Amino acid sequence: MNKSVLISGAGVAGSTLAYWLAREGFTVTVVERAAGQRASGNPVDVKGPALEVVEQMGIAPRLRAAATVVRRIAFLDGSGNERASMNMNSIQGSADGREIEIARADLAAALLATAQDEAEIRWNDTITGLTQREDGVEVTFEHGAPARFDLVIGADGLHSGVRRLAFGPEQEFIRHMGMFVATLPVDRTLAGAHAVAMYNTPGRSFSVHPAHGIPLAAFIFRHAPVPGFDHRDPAAHKRLVTETYRGRLGRFEDFLAQVADAEDMYFDSVSQVRLPSWTNGRVTLVGDAASSLSLFGDGSTLAIAAAHTLAQELAHTPGRPVRGPTPLRTPPPHPGEAQTTRLHPREPTARPPIPHGNSPAQHRSPRLRPLSRATPGRRHPAPGIPPTPDLANANAAARGRFWPDRSITPQLTRAVQRQPWAPRSTKPQITPTPRFAARLAAETRGGCEERVPDTGLSGETQGAANTPERSGGQSYCRVARRMAERGSA
Repeated sequence: MNKSVLISGAGVAGSTLAYWLAREGFTVTVVERAAGQRASGNPVDVKGPALEVVEQMGIAPRLRAAATVVRRIAFLDGSGNERASMNMNSIQGSADGREIEIARADLAAALLATAQDEAEIRWNDTITGLTQREDGVEVTFEHGAPARFDLVIGADGLHSGVRRLAFGPEQEFIRHMGMFVATLPVDRTLAGAHAVAMYNTPGRSFSVHPAHGIPLAAFIFRHAPVPGFDHRDPAAHKRLVTETYRGRLGRFEDFLAQVADAEDMYFDSVSQVRLPSWTNGRVTLVGDAASSLSLFGDGSTLAIAAAHTLAQELAHTPGRPVRGPTPLRTPPPHPGEAQTTRLHPREPTARPPIPHGNSPAQHRSPRLRPLSRATPGRRHPAPGIPPTPDLANANAAARGRFWPDRSITPQLTRAVQRQPWAPRSTKPQITPTPRFAARLAAETRGGCEERVPDTGLSGETQGAANTPERSGGQSYCRVARRMAERGSA
C-alpha cells in the first residue's frame, strides 16, 4: 500500500497525523497557509492518551524540557495587589503527575520537527478546490500546481477551508459561544516565574502566564457575535480588544500598548463545531476542524489522540472501499434557535438495534456504568452504540457495589438490561411463573396479607427470589417488594 494523503494544516493534529501516516507507509504532503509557525497561543496540556502517543514518537523528553513550571494562580486587584491564590496541585495532578503543560507553540514545533523527517511540508499555500473522483481527489492550490491524492484530511482548525469546500459553509457548523480570546507574548510576568497572575472584572479576564521564559498574556471577554467577523483581520482584532479593555485594566493598562504593537497575536471567538459526520467520501476532518473545543477543553490532547487513532485505522483497513461524497444534513438545533434538525456527529442517523445487555440506564447512572464492558475481541465499539457487557464479570463486580446492603442477581441484571432505549415509564408485560404463584400463595397463607405489587420484571426474575441464598432467609413477600421497588426505580 502506497496511498498518497494530503493534510491541510501543520498544527498539533496535522503534524501528529503526518508522522504516523508516513510511518505506516503513506506518502504524505502537508500544506500550511502560514509562512511559518505561530509563536502565540495559550499553554496547553498533554495528558491521558496523548502522553502515550508523544512517548512513542520519542518527543516526550523534549516536551518536558520545555514544560512550564507553574505552582499557583495569583488573583490580583486593579492596583496589582494579590488578594487570593490557589495551589495548582489542587486542580492538576492527573496521570500520576505525568501530564505536561507546555506553550502551544513549543508543542507544535516539537511535533512538526518530527513530522518533517517523514513528510513533505509546503508553507505559504492553501487548498482552493476539491473534486472527488472514483480513484481519488483532484486538488487545486492557491500557489502550487494541481495534484491528485487518494485522501484529503482537513486539520486546519476552527475555520477549516477543507470543511468549507467538502462539507459546506462555515456558519452551518460553528456556534459562537458569546466570548472572544486573544493571546500574545508580553515583556514581563506579574507574579513571578512560577505563578499565573489573573485580574478579573465583570465579563472580562486578563492574565499573564510565565510559560517557559516567554510570558503570555490572555484577554478573555464576553461579547456578542461581531457581524462580518473576519478571523484573518488583525487590525480589527486589536481594535476590539482595545475598545473592550480601555479604562478597565487598572495599573495593567500599559499592556494594551503591547496589543497594538503585537506582530503575532492569536485572536478568535470561543466557538463550538458540530457536524453530522467527520467524513465525506475521500475527505475527512480531524482536530478543531472536526470538533473544536476552542479554549475550554483538552483540545491539544484530543487532537493528538484523534490523529494517532485515525492513522492507525487507515493503516489497518487498506482494502476498505471509499464511498463517494454524500449530502450532509443540517446541524442539531440549539436552545432558542430555529434550525433544521440534525443529529450530533457521534450519533448514528438511525439508531440500530442494540444487542441484549445494553441499557441506557448504565450510561445515565454512575452506579451502573461498570456493567458496560466491551465485548472480548472488539477493540473499538461503534460510535453511539454502547458495548455489550460481559455479564458474568459485570455481575461479580456489581454484587455489593451498587447496593451494599442488598444482593443483585444475574436474573435481575438481565431483566434491567433487556430493554434497550425503552422509556423509563414503559414496563414489559409479564406472566407470573407457576413457581412464583405457588410461593406467593404459600406466603399469603402463612400470614403475609399484602399483595405483591407488579415488579415490572420477567417471570424468571420474580422466581429468582425463591432460593434462600438469594433472599438471605427473609420473607418472600419482603424480597418481592424490594425487587418491585428496584424495577420501578
